[in-house]
Amino acid sequence: MVTEHEGLAREFQHVTKPSEIEHVKSLFEGKDPLMREMAYALITGDQHTVDRLTRQALDDGFSANDVLDDGLISGMAIVGIKFRDNIIFVPEVLVAARAMKAGMAHIEPILSESGIEPIGAVVMGTVKGDLHDIGKNLCIMMLRGAGFVVHDLGVDTSPQEFIEAVADHDARVLGMSALLTTTMPNMGRTIQSFEDEGLREDVKIMVGGAPVTQEFAEDMGADGYGKDAIACVDMAKELVGGAARA
Repeated sequence: MVTEHEGLAREFQHVTKPSEIEHVKSLFEGKDPLMREMAYALITGDQHTVDRLTRQALDDGFSANDVLDDGLISGMAIVGIKFRDNIIFVPEVLVAARAMKAGMAHIEPILSESGIEPIGAVVMGTVKGDLHDIGKNLCIMMLRGAGFVVHDLGVDTSPQEFIEAVADHDARVLGMSALLTTTMPNMGRTIQSFEDEGLREDVKIMVGGAPVTQEFAEDMGADGYGKDAIACVDMAKELVGGAARA
């Protein structure tokens, strides 16, 4: 039987990029064993254990924010890296997402009642012609866990739908996803639509997806690019900060 400690050690071996190693270490080092056990249960998709440990942690006096950050989000960060690097695939991500949802069922009501102001509103959607949403949904889960209010437009989202959602929700950040190279140009068309409507200065736009690159994002006129769910959250925080200063 693999222990939680041995299991996490094995999971850490999947993190090979130097820029991510220290970040991942900071998520787990010095954390309570209960949080580490919860993270490992989430990584392995054990929703019943995540549910049980989340309730136990809250009953033991852990704050909702600590459970979210040190248990759930830390585990999902590893899931995001493994998915990006093709170590796991859609079924495993869905199982992990279900496990995180089990934990969030206990966390969200507490956070809602706390009166803590959200970091900001984000509109997210997959661009017109593209029906893929696993990566987008993973980013949304991480963004919500980080304190953003996220409005999910789903897939096959037209430029006009993005424009209306940003206006309706007074969103400071717009995130667009694409998995197909044939739909990537629709990111540029959406950005141009904001330009044509005179709304480009009102929102920061970030893009992502397997075929999307930093160079493509810059060519399309996006404000930021996130290569995975972790980078998506970091970029959203950076863009919200920039919007606040503007």
